[in-house]
Amino acid sequence: MKNMSTNELEEILQQEKTIQLIDVRETDEYAGGHIRQAKNLPLSELAERTNELDADRPLHVICLAGGRSMNASIYLEQAGFDVTNVDGGMMSWQGDVSK
Repeated sequence: MKNMSTNELEEILQQEKTIQLIDVRETDEYAGGHIRQAKNLPLSELAERTNELDADRPLHVICLAGGRSMNASIYLEQAGFDVTNVDGGMMSWQGDVSK
């Protein structure tokens, strides 16, 4: 499984406006503040909603601190996705946040 820092993610987001980024926190956590380009797909719903993801595009996964996103990344990698876990999660994110 690949990992990247939140700084690396911010650089990618500045270059590519349409990356596939999922936030696996629960809906209420996501509503409290999230990266604008991130789609909310809670870890608790991931298995049922994997079909919403594009398996032909790289996928970046974030959560609050990195634990849930790591679990989601392992699951998605086993399902055949090209996945990168964002280390440190939203706790390390220094960029803009949408609500």
